[in-house]
Amino acid sequence: MSLAREVSFATGERIFEEGGKADHFWIIHTGTVALDLHVPGRRPAVIETLDAGKMLGWSWLVPPHHWHLGAEASSPVRAYEFDALAVLEMCAKDPGLDHEVCAYTVGVLSRRLRSARVRLLDLYAPYGAGEVP
Repeated sequence: MSLAREVSFATGERIFEEGGKADHFWIIHTGTVALDLHVPGRRPAVIETLDAGKMLGWSWLVPPHHWHLGAEASSPVRAYEFDALAVLEMCAKDPGLDHEVCAYTVGVLSRRLRSARVRLLDLYAPYGAGEVP
C-alpha cells in the first residue's frame, strides 16, 4: 500500500476532534477506537466503537471536509493512515476507483446509521422495538 503508512495510537490518545479538518482516514489493523460527540460541560458521549478492519473517518470525502465526530483510542491502536487528498486526486483520475471508494464509504455510513437507529430504539422505544428483522 504505497498510499498508506502504518501509525499507532496509545490508549486515550485523541486521533481527531469534532470540527477539525478531515484530511486523513484510517483502516484499523488492531485495537479499538471510540467515536464521540462533544457535549458542553461533560465528557464526550461515545456514539460508536470501531475495531479491526473498520474504516475510521469518512468526512474527508464530502465538503466541507471537517470531522462530524471526535475519535479516541480505547485501547492501543495500529492502523493504516491514508492521505485523503492523494486518494481524492487518484479518484478524480480514475472513475472506477472513485466509484469503488464511494460505494465502500456509503456502505460504511449505511451500517453506522443502522447501528445508531437500533441503539436509539433500544433506548427510547418499547421493549424489543430495536430488534433487527
